[in-house]
Amino acid sequence: MTTELTQCWKNNLEILDVAFQPIINIHTGKIYGIEALLRNFQDVGFKSIFSLFDTVYNEKLLYSFDLALREKAFKKYTQIKDYKNIKLFYNLDNRLLEMENFSTGNTSKILKKLNIKKENLCFEISERQEISSEFDLEKILQHYKSEDYSIAIDDFGVGYSGYKLFYDSTPNIIKIDRFFLQGLEKNMKKKLMVRNITHLAIQLGIKVIAEGIETKAEYLTCKDIGCHLAQGYLIQKPTKNTHEILQEYPDIINIIQNDRRHNNKNTLLIKNIDTMKPLQFKTKMTAVIDYFKENKNTPIVPIVNAQNEPLGILLESDIKDFLYSPYGISLLLNEKNKSKLEDLLLLCGNADINSNTETLIELFANNPGSPGIIITKNSSYYGFLSAKAIINMMHEENILQARDQNPLTKLPGNTMIEKYIHTVSHSSKSHILCYFDLDNFKAFNDVYGFRNGDRIIQLFADILRKELPSHIFKAHIGGDDFFIAYEHSEVESYSLHIQAIENILEKFSSSAKEFYTQEDKDKGYIISKNRHEEICKFPLLSASASLLITPKKQTFISEDIINTILSCQKKVAKNDPNHIAISSII
Repeated sequence: MTTELTQCWKNNLEILDVAFQPIINIHTGKIYGIEALLRNFQDVGFKSIFSLFDTVYNEKLLYSFDLALREKAFKKYTQIKDYKNIKLFYNLDNRLLEMENFSTGNTSKILKKLNIKKENLCFEISERQEISSEFDLEKILQHYKSEDYSIAIDDFGVGYSGYKLFYDSTPNIIKIDRFFLQGLEKNMKKKLMVRNITHLAIQLGIKVIAEGIETKAEYLTCKDIGCHLAQGYLIQKPTKNTHEILQEYPDIINIIQNDRRHNNKNTLLIKNIDTMKPLQFKTKMTAVIDYFKENKNTPIVPIVNAQNEPLGILLESDIKDFLYSPYGISLLLNEKNKSKLEDLLLLCGNADINSNTETLIELFANNPGSPGIIITKNSSYYGFLSAKAIINMMHEENILQARDQNPLTKLPGNTMIEKYIHTVSHSSKSHILCYFDLDNFKAFNDVYGFRNGDRIIQLFADILRKELPSHIFKAHIGGDDFFIAYEHSEVESYSLHIQAIENILEKFSSSAKEFYTQEDKDKGYIISKNRHEEICKFPLLSASASLLITPKKQTFISEDIINTILSCQKKVAKNDPNHIAISSII
C-alpha cells in the first residue's frame, strides 16, 4: 500500500485549519508558549479529531498526513508576533512509530525550511491513549528526546503509565489533566494529589502546566501549589486568528495583582539567592574545567539551554572525580560523539522568583538531599538558592515568627494578625474571621490572682489548638483576646463553622469552672469590684465570639472595615444568649 497522501487527503488538508491556545507563566501572566489544535475537521466529514486520525491510521497514511499537518501548523505559527520567543506545543499521535514510512530527520527539515529553532518546539504526547506493547509511550518519548526535542506529557494522571514515566523516562514538561483541576480549591483530595504531582515533578526538574483552567479560584490555587504554567479558557479560548495571541494577558495580571497573598516582594528569597552565571548546555568541557578553576569557592554551576531555560546543575565534585582518576582528563575531554556535560548533568528542581517562601521550604523539605533549587524569572534562569540559603530562610522565618509570638501562649501576635487581615482584604476568596473575648476575666484575675489568670489564658489557647485543624490561623491579640481566621470553601456549610465556634465557647466555659472553689461554683458567681470600683456579682468565666464572613469578591475590602466590624460585634456577642455575633460583608 502506498504511503503517499491521496488527492482526497491533500484536499482535506487545504480545508483543515490550526487554532492556537496560549500557555502562560502562572506568576506573571506573560506568554510562554502556544498549543496547536486542529480545527475544521467537521468540514471534511469527521465528528471528532480522534475519528479523523483513526481514519488516516487505518489507511496507513498517519505519518505522511502528520508531516504535512506539521508543516501547515509550523508555517502558521510563524505568523504570530514575536513567535521566536514563544514555544510551540504540537500534539503527536502515539501510533506514528507503527507507520512503515516513519523515518528520522523530517521535522528538522521543516524547521530549517521555516527558519524555526529546534528549541522552540515541544512535542506533546498524550498519556490518555493506550498504546500497543510494541510501540509504547516510553519508546516514542525516548525517540524524540534522543533528537533533542522538548517533550510534554499531556493528560498526566489519567493515563496508562502514571508515575512509571517519572521513573523510566523524564519528560521536560507535564500537563496535569483538567479532571484534577476542576474545583480543586474545594476538594482537599484533588488539591493534595496536584500538590504531590507538582512537587515531585519540580524535584525532577520538570515544568508543570495546569491545563484546562476555567476559574480564578482554580488559577490561584494552582499558582499557590507551585505550578509553573497555566492554560485554559480563563486565559483565552483557542483562536484561529494569530493576531489574537498576546504577549501578556491583562485580565490574568489583574487577578495576580488583586490576589496579594504572595504579591509582596519575597525579601527572604531575594536576600538569599545567588545570581551566579550559568553555563550553556553546549559548553565544552575544557571551558567547564576553567570555570571551576576560576571560581574555586563555587561547588555547583547551573546549566541552561539556548533559551536560558534551566536544565539542571553540574557539581564540581563530579568534575574532580575525573581529574583525580587515571585517564580521567582524557575521558572527560573526549567529546567526539556527545558532550560529557550531558552525562554529568544532575536534575534540579526550579521555582519562579514569585513563589512564596512556604512553597520553597516545602519543596526543599521533601528532598533534603538536594543541593538547592534553581530560581527562574518568567521561565528563564535567574539564580540559584542553595541548601544552605534555604536553611537560612527557614531560620529567619522562624525568628520572625518567634519575635511576634505571645510569650505566654506561644501563639502569633498582632504583627501576624495584621498581616493576615491585610491578606484577607486583598484576597478574592471567602474567609471566616473570629475575635474571641473572655467574659468576666478581670474579676476572676482580681479574686484568684495573676497566676491563675495566666492559666486561664493558656487554657483557652490550648482549646484553640486542640479543637481546630492545623491549617486554621490561631493568634493571641493580647490579654484575654484571641483571633482565628481561615479560607472558607463554598462546599462547606456556614452552620458547620458556627458549630465549631460554639463548641469552643462551651468547652472553655466547662473547663474554666475547675479553676473556681466549690463554693463559687455552687453560687455560680464571684464578688469583686468593677472598673468603677463598685462591688458587683460577676458570673463565672465564659467567652464570646465575634464572627465575620468575607465573600468571594473582585474588589478591595478595607482592613479598617474588617477590624471595626469585629470590634463592634464583641459588645453584641457578650449580650447574646449564645455569646456569638455573626455578620457578613456583601
